[in-house]
Amino acid sequence: MSEIDWYGPDAATFGDRVAAAREQAGITQEALAKRLGVRLNTLKGWEEDLSEPRANRLSMLAGLLNVSMMWLINGEGEGIDAPANLAEGAGEMSELLVEMRQMRIEMLRNAEKMGRLEKQMRRLMAHPADA
Repeated sequence: MSEIDWYGPDAATFGDRVAAAREQAGITQEALAKRLGVRLNTLKGWEEDLSEPRANRLSMLAGLLNVSMMWLINGEGEGIDAPANLAEGAGEMSELLVEMRQMRIEMLRNAEKMGRLEKQMRRLMAHPADA
């Protein structure tokens, strides 16, 4: 079996890498948010891939987690090792993670499209003569 790049761009997102590095460092979300000077919801947004930090916070985040900024961004460079107990079934898990990531991207696109359609509908309902 070929070795899986567990935290590479095809298997993990920015948020996945942040959460894994934070857990590896033994830091809670609350503690990390406080050390970064951000709200807990901000950090949760990063870990859930709802938003990304600005460059200065990204640099601080990488330093606190003892990983490189490039590893956080794209999984390349100095980071953490893949979990040791996942050797069996790693290929299948990696494929599932890739599929889940693709679904997440598609869902975000659909949510954005839905928002645009709702905005258009509200505009048409407010001004029916424009239709």
